[in-house]
Amino acid sequence: MPYQDMFVLFWKELEKSVQEGNFAKLTMSKTIGKLELKNIFVRPIYNDDGFKVLLKHRYRLRETEDEEVELTLEEAFNVVKSHLKNPFSVVIIFTTAKDINFKINKKGIATITETPPTFRSVIQAKSDV
Repeated sequence: MPYQDMFVLFWKELEKSVQEGNFAKLTMSKTIGKLELKNIFVRPIYNDDGFKVLLKHRYRLRETEDEEVELTLEEAFNVVKSHLKNPFSVVIIFTTAKDINFKINKKGIATITETPPTFRSVIQAKSDV
């Protein structure tokens, strides 16, 4: 199965955790090469308008200010998916029930694994956007 199809299955786990109210954070890491962009983070925002996320681009150089944008879950999916393999090879969903790891190896093969949860509670992002 291509890594793009595996990622759709992985994202369904994130959607499930949102429905269950235990989604804490998503992190993209392990860039291929030393790029300016270091990480992408996605944090939950629950408000009267429904569920949204705060997507943050974290840059390697401290002189470059992080960029934050408030998005729907579908919009965040498109941003995260567009950064798969180029440049990020690892995506982790942190929930209060479990952590779900998505990794793409050098051959372009993806794996999904689960580990015990890192987070004990959900801390909402504070939107300054």
